[in-house]
Amino acid sequence: MPKANVNNITIEYETTGDPTSKPLLLIPGLGSQLLAWSDEICEKLAENSFFVIKFDNRDVGLSTKFVDAGIPDMMEINAAYTRGEIPKVPYTLEDMADDAIGVLDALNIEKAHICGASMGGMIAQIIAYRHPSRVLSLALIMSTTGNPELPPSKPDIMMQFFAPVPSEREAYIDEMVKRDSLINGIFPFDESQSREYRTREYDRSYYPEGIVRQLAAMAIPGNIKPYLTKISAPTIVIHGSEDPFNLVEAGKDIATTIPNAELLIIDGMGHSFPREVLPQIIEALVVNSNKNNA
Repeated sequence: MPKANVNNITIEYETTGDPTSKPLLLIPGLGSQLLAWSDEICEKLAENSFFVIKFDNRDVGLSTKFVDAGIPDMMEINAAYTRGEIPKVPYTLEDMADDAIGVLDALNIEKAHICGASMGGMIAQIIAYRHPSRVLSLALIMSTTGNPELPPSKPDIMMQFFAPVPSEREAYIDEMVKRDSLINGIFPFDESQSREYRTREYDRSYYPEGIVRQLAAMAIPGNIKPYLTKISAPTIVIHGSEDPFNLVEAGKDIATTIPNAELLIIDGMGHSFPREVLPQIIEALVVNSNKNNA
C-alpha cells in the first residue's frame, strides 16, 4: 500500500474509487486503523461519486510508531492541567491534523471533503479551522469538542472498554468482540463482523502503546470549542442517541457552535457503524458535500 512522507514520518493510506471524483478524506478514531472504515463503507461512498482516502493515524497501523517517546504518564498530564500548565506530550492532535493534510498533499489534492469519527472528528474539526482553505465540507461522526462542561462518558462502559486487554491473539480478539458489543447501541450485534474486523486489526498491526500516546495527544489543544466559530465549511454533525462514550450532548455541542452546522441524531446508534445506519450516514455525507460545489 502507498505511504505518504509527512512531517518527517510516513503515513499509510488507501484509496477507493475514481480519482477524478470528489475527494473524501476519512479520519479514524482513537487507536483505530484505517480498517475502521470498512470496505463496505468505502465502496458505497465510491458509488456515490466520492474518491475515498483513508489512512492510519501516526502511532497506529502501518504508519510511523513513536517508540522512542515512551508511554505518557496520564496522571501527570492531568496534574499539569490542575496546576494550570500545558502538559508535555509526544505529539498533539494538531500534529495529527497536519498529518492528514500531508496525505492530501501526497495525492496532489488541493481541497477535500473531510470526515472524522470520534477522535478523528476532533482532528477533522482542527483541520477545518487550522487549514480552512483545504476543506470543501465537514462531516463529524460520534465526536466531541472536548468541552469539560459536557456530561461524562458512561463510567461502567469506560471501565470495561479501557481495562487491560490480553496480548495473546485469540484472547485479544475475544475480548475486543465483547467490548464492541457494549457500544453497538440498540441494533442487533453482528458478532461475526466484529470478529472478522478485530482479527484483521490484530494481524495487521497489534500495537497498544500507540493508543496511550494518541490519548495523551487529546490533551492538546484539549477543549477546541472556542475555535469552532471560525469554521465556515458546510458541516453535518452525525451522532447516535445511545453513544456511551461521547453522549448525544457532545454532538449537539458541536452543531450549536459551528456556524450553520446541521445535526443528524440517529436513533439507537451507539459508538459504532452497524449496517443499519450506513444508508443514513452516506446520504448525509452526499447531501452535505453538495452544499459546496467548489
